[in-house]
Amino acid sequence: MRSIWNGAISFGLVSIPIKVVNATESHAVSFRQVHTEDNGRIRYRKVCELEGREVEQAEIGKAYEAPDGEMIPITEDDLSHLPLPTARTIDIVAFVPADRIDPLQMDAAYYLAAAGASAAKPYTLLREALKRSNKVAVAKFALRGRERLGMLRVVGDVIVMHGLLWPDEVRAPEGVAPDVDVTVRDKELDLADALMDTLGEVDLDDLHDEYREALEEVIAAKAAGEAPPEAPAPATGGKVLDLMAALEKSVREARESRGAGEPGEDAEVRTLPRGRGTPKETGGKKSTASAAGAKKPPAKKTTAARKSTSKSAEPSGKRGATKSTGTAKKAPAKKAGARKRSA
Repeated sequence: MRSIWNGAISFGLVSIPIKVVNATESHAVSFRQVHTEDNGRIRYRKVCELEGREVEQAEIGKAYEAPDGEMIPITEDDLSHLPLPTARTIDIVAFVPADRIDPLQMDAAYYLAAAGASAAKPYTLLREALKRSNKVAVAKFALRGRERLGMLRVVGDVIVMHGLLWPDEVRAPEGVAPDVDVTVRDKELDLADALMDTLGEVDLDDLHDEYREALEEVIAAKAAGEAPPEAPAPATGGKVLDLMAALEKSVREARESRGAGEPGEDAEVRTLPRGRGTPKETGGKKSTASAAGAKKPPAKKTTAARKSTSKSAEPSGKRGATKSTGTAKKAPAKKAGARKRSA
């Protein structure tokens, strides 16, 4: 891997020559701007405002714009003479527990490689010291024209440096939290805990960018002159009546997807009618009772029991209501109402 910065780690009086290498890379699909009429590339040209002509990169320098609009030229020689000890040094200033670092400060990551055989011993010494102390090193370094804050930690046999934002660069979360009083019941917390336990952990190596894969499929189809693949229809479901119902349904679906139990075994779910049941019969309504719900209907599903009974209305009256579904048998409190509807 190509290094982007060469310098040294300053560890007290010990200097460790190192090379800095990008630890991450982007796999995002990039686009070009084109003229929609003929697909001609749209390019940006660098033009001098005073002369009105395009200039080459070699003619372009840096300048600071003063409040009155005056441009103050800053050359690379000016930057190289900055009175900073971190110009070519990663200067370790402290060792702290990892939990002292606020994740909000985390920025880009870099691998630090020992530069030459002479750097191998002090590099290994710092790495093993970090491992044994269970701490991370806080350091200052200069990169791309400004001094930065960094955190050094060990990953495998390599020292990794994470760029950190300065504390005053992290904004306070003012006005972000809900400004209303909310009471969370113990049962709601219990269901949230059950959902977390059911979802469990995940191997991060198994996660991938599905959006990028789908985008690549569209590009490949367009390049081959084929129609792009159609997007799958969004999943539809009954509207959740309240937070408890949402949590109960989430726990049930998570357990079903992981094969951890029968549908509806431990969670009670109430859904509104979807309007996609069997055709209406005279004086009846559409049935929303699913096959899974018919196995173990909760005691509170009286609406589903009424609808399922009306579905199979026959001239024989009571006999037809009894045959319609097993749900009617398990709801004795509402059977009288079901018989009236079937009659």
